Amino acid sequence: MYRAWEETNPAKRIALAHKALSTSANCADAYVLLAEEEAGTVGRALELYEQGVAAGERALGREYFKKGVGHFWEMIETRPYMRARDGLAHTLWRLNRRDEAAGHFQDMLRLNPDDNQGVRYSLLDLLLEMNRDDEAARLVKKYRDEWSSVWCYTRALLEYRKSSASDRARKALARAFEQNPHAPDYLIGKKRIPNRLPSLLGFGDENEAIDYAAKHLNHWRRTPGAVDWLAEQSRANTAAPRSRSDSPRRQKATPPSRGRSKKNKTRR
Repeated sequence: MYRAWEETNPAKRIALAHKALSTSANCADAYVLLAEEEAGTVGRALELYEQGVAAGERALGREYFKKGVGHFWEMIETRPYMRARDGLAHTLWRLNRRDEAAGHFQDMLRLNPDDNQGVRYSLLDLLLEMNRDDEAARLVKKYRDEWSSVWCYTRALLEYRKSSASDRARKALARAFEQNPHAPDYLIGKKRIPNRLPSLLGFGDENEAIDYAAKHLNHWRRTPGAVDWLAEQSRANTAAPRSRSDSPRRQKATPPSRGRSKKNKTRR
């Protein structure tokens, strides 16, 4: 599999994945590569991811799922299984089997609450899509120290959905403005979301705002009154004079996830 990952020729990569499986039927990563690069349909990809998850379970054995709960991924040998399960969840989502997908994401967070894979972002998006706002709010609360546009703006949106333009909603949105002042322009249509999304994101920068808006604009648009409220609050925030005490607070960044580096960048 290491040779397959290093190989640039697609046909050779696929051949090496098949060779890995001929060596060991428990090679979960081989199924993941085949699901991503050989499967001709979403249904076939689902089959391969399911086989990858089963292979990972066999390779680890039942004991791993008892002693490893809470720190999966730290145990390197669990990673092929976790990669296969992440692929399975996303494929179920593509097939509109959303409840099943959410169940997989939730269980992955149970196994690895530190969430090195960034599963919480996918789960939050999915819960919003399914209008499971209470569960989404609990997820936001679970990772309350998260300092990203996804978390801050979604917290504000959930508060608005719950109680309209309440003080709690306004405070949550003010915190979101503080985290990333660029996002409102893309959410209210003042700036156009580019067709090509940025490959690197930094906490609070414009690239992060673009990425957030591209992936979450629909949640705002289908919440009655939310975009108008956001536009109104954005104008008020822009017009309000800033004092030194109003300047953005320095926050400790969230632990690395979605590939974020020490420079608070992420590569897609």
